[in-house]
Amino acid sequence: MLNRENIEGVLNRSGNVIGLDGEKIGSIGQLYADDDTGEPTWITVKTGLFGASQSFVPVEAARIEGDDLVVPYTKDFVKDGPRVDADGHLEPEEEDRLYAHYESEGSRTYSEARTDAGYQEDAGGRAAAGAAGRDTSGPTTDDAMTRSEERLNVGTERQAMARVRLRKYVTTENVQQTVPVQREEVRLEREPITDENRGAAMAGPDLSDEEHEVVLHEERPVVDKETVPVERVRLDKDTVADDVTINEEVRKERIETDGIDDTRR
Repeated sequence: MLNRENIEGVLNRSGNVIGLDGEKIGSIGQLYADDDTGEPTWITVKTGLFGASQSFVPVEAARIEGDDLVVPYTKDFVKDGPRVDADGHLEPEEEDRLYAHYESEGSRTYSEARTDAGYQEDAGGRAAAGAAGRDTSGPTTDDAMTRSEERLNVGTERQAMARVRLRKYVTTENVQQTVPVQREEVRLEREPITDENRGAAMAGPDLSDEEHEVVLHEERPVVDKETVPVERVRLDKDTVADDVTINEEVRKERIETDGIDDTRR
């Protein structure tokens, strides 16, 4: 018997519904589930031009083949079913009309399809297993039931987190530096006439007009700039290890016994 997960998987893969003779009936439309149990009961098949019409098909007799859902009905039989609006919910009277169609006389009946799928009606009218030891979550086995569970496989993947660049730009700043400079200043010196300098003093004319000049010098700061390399800068990467805790739910099947005393002695 198909469960919701099986059918939703086919629906998510945009599968088709294939009829009894291998002919494509149409693409899968919507999934309808029981209001009480949440188990899938009907699917719609998109038929007609551009899938404008949707016909209902019971899922109990269906099976999955690849990405498709195979049902034991012909395309014409499905399309001849009652016209019910695919509005997301089936009213009881609408579901009765659909059941009546698939159990109608003169065609492959709904009950026969359920029997072929491994089910038969018990005295209370409920679906019961048609073969001993049948695992309703998988294929028919002998006298054992397979219990499965999900296991968490955790790995890592490498992805880009950020991008870092080196960028060089020019700024301006003031540099203040004191430079010692020298300058010449004039100093007037007077010396008396003595026997030692009398000859030099009397070497010229007695009276005359004269000029004598002295050139004064001074130092001024001279600024010159040169560009010199001061350091090399590069980007490097270090690998840092962290621990990340993963919290995820996994499902597992549990098996319970019904009708026997499972008390261990």
